[in-house]
Amino acid sequence: MRRTTVVQEEWWDVRADATRGNTTAGLDVVALRAENDRLRRALAGRAVIDQACGMVMVLAPCRRGPARNLLVDMAQQCNAELPEVAAAMVAAWEGEPLPWRMQRALRRALRRLCADDRGCASPPADEPGHG
Repeated sequence: MRRTTVVQEEWWDVRADATRGNTTAGLDVVALRAENDRLRRALAGRAVIDQACGMVMVLAPCRRGPARNLLVDMAQQCNAELPEVAAAMVAAWEGEPLPWRMQRALRRALRRLCADDRGCASPPADEPGHG
């Protein structure tokens, strides 16, 4: 016996043919759904990261690479994921307060960016050594 299962998704329909008792087809559907969810989350995270990069490029006139590096630096300082930091930056741009730890990380990352731009290798004044 064959049946067609239609799983409604936000942007498209996924069709899977499964033969009764065929667990391989069922496992394939589960794997495809998991991959689909992972890709959707990655795309959503990518969009907010791109938006935050654009904001950094406006705030500290720089190219895309240094802007992304600044966000990565912030994420490492805050022990957070890059999409989380990017979302907080976008929310701050829209009027939400930036969490204190991210404010501090942003100040440090901007200082590093400016120091790198000027060719300075010295750490910012509020950071003795690198700590």
